[in-house]
Amino acid sequence: MMPQKHSFLAFLMLLALSGTTLAQNTTYNKIGQLNPITTAVPFLMIAPDARGGAMGDAGVSSEPDAYSMHYNPAKYAFIKKDMGVGISYSPWLKGLTNDINLAYLSAFKRIDKTSAVAFSLRYFSLGSITFTDANSWVIGDYNPNEFALDATYSRMLTPTLSMAVAGRYIHSNLTQGQDVGGQATKPGNSYAADVALFQRIPVEFDKIEGNFSWGVNISNIGTKIAYSDDNTRKDFIPTNLKIGPTLTLNFDDYNQMAFMLDFNKLLVPTQSIDSAGAVVYGMDPNVGTIVGMVHSFYDAPGGFKEEMSEINFSAGLEYWYAQQFALRGGFFYENANKGNRKFFTLGAGFRYNVIGIDFSYLIPIETQNPLEHTLRFSLLINFNSPSSK
Repeated sequence: MMPQKHSFLAFLMLLALSGTTLAQNTTYNKIGQLNPITTAVPFLMIAPDARGGAMGDAGVSSEPDAYSMHYNPAKYAFIKKDMGVGISYSPWLKGLTNDINLAYLSAFKRIDKTSAVAFSLRYFSLGSITFTDANSWVIGDYNPNEFALDATYSRMLTPTLSMAVAGRYIHSNLTQGQDVGGQATKPGNSYAADVALFQRIPVEFDKIEGNFSWGVNISNIGTKIAYSDDNTRKDFIPTNLKIGPTLTLNFDDYNQMAFMLDFNKLLVPTQSIDSAGAVVYGMDPNVGTIVGMVHSFYDAPGGFKEEMSEINFSAGLEYWYAQQFALRGGFFYENANKGNRKFFTLGAGFRYNVIGIDFSYLIPIETQNPLEHTLRFSLLINFNSPSSK
């Protein structure tokens, strides 16, 4: 079967839809209207695994597993297994096409009782795309893709608190070196870091034991990306603040329930320039990464109300029976003027000996949503804990 092909115009549309914003209007907006935050390499914000994907993309303070790199690498210090590997695959934007996908590979290794290291590879393919020039002449068929390589070190600071620092290399090859609008292009590259904290505290409610956890992760603190040879334009990567709590209750030896809530805010400037690069409202976004992170808390042209609308949240629920079978559900909310992603998620998981299998399904609130029918599949392979040696 021949690969599905798209025109270059369709490619640009898919690129816009694949990110953290699903804007339906590309004009420059006035205060109070559609004004999503846009960045390069938005694939970094896609939840890669089926477990988190089944809980509304929540996971900054959930129980650690091999996929903790995406949510909060500080959780690795609390992981119970000695080492493990996670493999996940997610067809993406099934409502638009069938050859865009995200693949994810992660692995962790405990060093001792207080520290662990982990690595991951994230690969995002935009499928087969037919590139055309300004006169609609076919240039050729290409396979735009992006990937990120991660490594982290996580350590317990106290018996209940851990911290992690992660490093990341990002490569984005969207134009395959072709001229766009008469301008030569090149793959974009960036280097970034994450800083994260995680705390888990034992609690008891009316003789029901459990844990209260909270986590915070500032991810993708890194250099801007340039796609042109002259580097005249550089785009922010999705620096993001993720924070939230989880309450886990152990009702008995067989039944466990966890309730979690994540809040996310992109720490990049709000869109405020026209097509010529002139500031039309708000603050100048042509600043460095750290200055942009600071400005992101007060640069929205709509003031405090618009700043609050830039926070999206995820709510998740996870039930375990005998630590072998899990049922999950979740909800994700994003303001209508900031991308308008609103969806429910469902999923299940199974654990037997060293093997774990998870899947999730996304149910959008809006009809004809490009995220409709999104499925995620994950495999976990865990090895024995240090205490069992």
